[in-house]
Amino acid sequence: MRISRTRITAVVAATATVAAAVTTVLAGTASAAQGCRIDYQPNEWTGGFTANVRVSPGDTALSSWTVTWSYPGGQRITGGWNATVSQSGTTVTARNAAWNGSVPAGGSTEFGVQGTSTSGAGAPTGFTLNGVPCNGAPPPTTTPPPTTPPPTTPPPTTPPPTTPPPTTPPPTTPPPTTPPPTTPPPTTPPPAGCAGAVLCDGFENQTGTTPAGDWSVVNPDCSGTGRASVDTATTHSGSRSLRIDGAQGYCNHVFVRSTRDLSTVGTVRYGRIWLRHTTALPTQHVTIMAMTDAADGNKDLRMGGQNGALQWNRASDDATLPEQSPSGVALSVPLPTGRWTCLEFMVDGNQGQLRTWLDGTAVAGLTADGTPTHDIDSQWYNRTWRPRLTDLKLGWESYGEGADTLWYDDVALGASRIGC
Repeated sequence: MRISRTRITAVVAATATVAAAVTTVLAGTASAAQGCRIDYQPNEWTGGFTANVRVSPGDTALSSWTVTWSYPGGQRITGGWNATVSQSGTTVTARNAAWNGSVPAGGSTEFGVQGTSTSGAGAPTGFTLNGVPCNGAPPPTTTPPPTTPPPTTPPPTTPPPTTPPPTTPPPTTPPPTTPPPTTPPPTTPPPAGCAGAVLCDGFENQTGTTPAGDWSVVNPDCSGTGRASVDTATTHSGSRSLRIDGAQGYCNHVFVRSTRDLSTVGTVRYGRIWLRHTTALPTQHVTIMAMTDAADGNKDLRMGGQNGALQWNRASDDATLPEQSPSGVALSVPLPTGRWTCLEFMVDGNQGQLRTWLDGTAVAGLTADGTPTHDIDSQWYNRTWRPRLTDLKLGWESYGEGADTLWYDDVALGASRIGC
């Protein structure tokens, strides 16, 4: 396999951290003070951001939760994971998902958001949990506001004239019939586990420290200081995972390749990989997963990162998804560090399409839908692309800067979406 260097496009990246302080907030009776904390940790770049939000109720257990906060202006939420997130004006509301509403006293849960931002956008404020102020804010004593709603009762008399407009949506019902091809994945949560998957492996059958059996260690082009091993200290589930110590610099390539016959997967391939790593993706191109494409001279279709965000890269011509413009990179997301992340993908060799989900949320910049779109997949479709993938390789490939330690677990590959 010939590994070509990727063109590097500089993107201004900045990382800011919003620190939230622990304090007590009145909940229940006026005399019952209970700790309440919302930690908002952003990862920002020019034109966009993601943020990990930790919800800690303190002394009171939760059976469900709603978190709100306000942006000073310039930020707009475009998606989220592990919560249902919406925004009205500058106010953001996040409600628990079906599986993470219960939080014990003294415990915590996390969710994430993704959005766009303008330069100089400030930090969010006014965090509340189920209507109770957190992070040092005093309990609401704003009794006057309830007296203001009465004056707002006349306005509701104005909506009647707006009833005719609702009659216009019917003509727009035909367009929604076009998105259905993309709606099934987001609207129908796929079952957990590996039902129907051709490859389903949590590395539990590994008996030594070097991957063997269903996996073999490979070093494309040349062997350097990169290393692959079976780890028992850090796992997503069970007692084992695959650990990759990825070194910096060309030639330190190390991958673990599945030895299973994946030909029965077919031309439409869905993958699910639980992944954890220690170091933020660098500016220069790196690879964390590769699949040989028999329809592209046996060159690899590569998943990795560039300019601090996830990207797909075609080894045959270095075409990237998304394009490495500031606007294109802003439509992708960084790969969170220090926690397990569910990475899903779909490659349709019949239609020449590709989709990607991170923690169950579709990533716009990592979607090639068959229609060239500026900043996303116009470069990807500079030629006809009908991939025929034959294998699966997990590991690390650096072309200059960037060293990382990665863990892979609960890997699955099949002809239908497997889910997290």
